Amino acid sequence: MTPRGFAGPNLLAMILFEKFAQHQPLNRQSERYAREGVDLSLSTLADQVGACAAALKPIHSLIEAHVLAAERLHGDDTTVPILAKGKTDTGRIWTYVRDDRPFGGLSPPAALYYASRDRRQGHPERHLKTFNGILQADAYGGYNPLFKVDRDPNPLRQAFCWAHSRRKFFVLADIAANAKRGKNAAPISPMALEAVKRIDGLFDIEREINGLTADQRLERRRRDSLPLVDDLQVWLQTERAKLSRSSPVAEAIDYMLKRWDGFTSFLQDGRICLTNNAAERALRGFALGRKSWLFAGSDRGADRAAFMATLIMTAKLNDIDPQVWLADVLARIADTPITRLEQLLPWNWTPPTVNAQAA
Repeated sequence: MTPRGFAGPNLLAMILFEKFAQHQPLNRQSERYAREGVDLSLSTLADQVGACAAALKPIHSLIEAHVLAAERLHGDDTTVPILAKGKTDTGRIWTYVRDDRPFGGLSPPAALYYASRDRRQGHPERHLKTFNGILQADAYGGYNPLFKVDRDPNPLRQAFCWAHSRRKFFVLADIAANAKRGKNAAPISPMALEAVKRIDGLFDIEREINGLTADQRLERRRRDSLPLVDDLQVWLQTERAKLSRSSPVAEAIDYMLKRWDGFTSFLQDGRICLTNNAAERALRGFALGRKSWLFAGSDRGADRAAFMATLIMTAKLNDIDPQVWLADVLARIADTPITRLEQLLPWNWTPPTVNAQAA
């Protein structure tokens, strides 16, 4: 509970979960409570959210440290409108996801979020200042300084997303979507369709080795995936020579060939995933939520959304009910010594008994 606060932990957890997981803005929550005869003004709810964020800061800091200590991270960002004078700026929510389960890692998964008012490259540099490992991300140029050889302390290793490159071909070979376009639809590209089939062969192998150790994954990739990748590279180079510069398929092929080292890094390290889907899944809530809350009211509001998303998504990744967990943490955190705060992290947390909840 918040100091001298009137709201209990269960109510506070419900307010937080409704706003940041169910995307119900505080004004709508206030209206709903009013209909039920409970007077909770918008400003009161906002004050409670701020107090909860302050109380939960130590838990957030522990999750942040856990994520940045990973061997490998998934990184991505999405737009979030942030209110400005007479307009909204196209801000960003950034996510970095630690998930070692694909290569048999025992460390618990977690997601870390940050907010910014723009997409300058300085943001990833600041976010990942202490990180030293593999970064799986798209080809956004803002990540480039992280891979420079003179980066202090060491350059990050780069890994690109095959699902992202496959999507570029799939759009040109999607028979079902093309049928809906009717007579004006562009013809299906046989070349793009062949590229999709070849890439799908790699995904078939990945599904079979998911969850194995990094060494086992690497051994299987070198045996089965490497020949497919070598054949794909030769085929892409051959087909590219037949295409004009303006061809949509040429654009998809160039995207891969110009970044071939990043795409093939999974053949040198079994910890690397073939896709960056973990980060894209972590941002799905913001993509859906934008339709409900439309924009963040301020930089502080965007930062608070990123803060709470870190807690809620990390709980979800560990198969913990975020609302139940938040309620228990809010009830216990004030009386928990700093040395025992790690017991409240989602992967260490033990749900309260039915008797304890009733009490």
